[in-house]
Amino acid sequence: MADNYVYAVARIRSLETALFTESVIGQLLACQTYEGALDFLAEKGWGDSDTGRDAGRMLKRETEKTWEVIRDLKVEPSVLEVLSYPHLYHNLKAAVKEVCAGKANAEIYYDDTFISGETMREILQEKDFSALPEHMRQAAAEALETMLQARDGQLCDIIVDRAALDAIGQAGRRSGEEVIRAYAEDFVATADIRIAIRGARTGKSRAFLERALVPCRSVSVSALTTAALSGVEAVCAALVQEGFQEAVDAWNESGSAFERWCDNRIIRAIRPQKYRAFSAGPLAAYVLARENEIKNVRMILTGKQSGLPDAVIRERVREMYV
Repeated sequence: MADNYVYAVARIRSLETALFTESVIGQLLACQTYEGALDFLAEKGWGDSDTGRDAGRMLKRETEKTWEVIRDLKVEPSVLEVLSYPHLYHNLKAAVKEVCAGKANAEIYYDDTFISGETMREILQEKDFSALPEHMRQAAAEALETMLQARDGQLCDIIVDRAALDAIGQAGRRSGEEVIRAYAEDFVATADIRIAIRGARTGKSRAFLERALVPCRSVSVSALTTAALSGVEAVCAALVQEGFQEAVDAWNESGSAFERWCDNRIIRAIRPQKYRAFSAGPLAAYVLARENEIKNVRMILTGKQSGLPDAVIRERVREMYV
């Protein structure tokens, strides 16, 4: 099995040299204008002749390039499939709302999933839930029925988001790849922490919390549920007990710092893959590193377009993989 990854890992190692470093991100931040930042990215090879200086299309194209690379490596698709689940379940939410609204909008979908947005919409229109992966079927049917009958967009989101976290967690536990197990565990744990804090801030009920939170090894969802019913301070105290002092420190600093901590935790978990070979680990790490890179660029562009001070934008920038 290790021999199957020799070429793939060698190819990824060469591509890693083009990933943005902290220094390159600093150069992008130093661009004086939004237009200047787009020019900088184009000079770095971002986008293509069809995207021009359209930021949305440029970033979408970069995501497509990432998955084109992975497909060209011809590794077993199921090994890295879980990495596409966040986008796959986003497409499910978008399709549910499209079908119920009776309007089509291809721009709201991610293209880097094994079920396209158009196909997802057709499946829901025909209620052909058996065409979906087994881990999506119940959530798809329930979310669609919820929107059709109650027009409750928030409940629809909760149903799909919970199913996504369940699917990611289960895929991680089944995976034979250490990096996939680490990614899935941290993804679910940070999502639970986000839900608990937001639930405490907005006074969500026990029923809401129990439906939204997903069990994982890193944090006790029962403890988070009980704490969230008492307020944010109680959640922070529970997190300290669970070993998440850094999360509490980030939250106390600012909401932006907390969101940055959540994403940085995943980047730190995958960074050791830079020094490993003969497995799918470096491939998975490359995909996640590219997603992190694109997210950072999007935040910088949005900040510059909105006229935010560089210091404010910098506070939101995540750690880079390289």
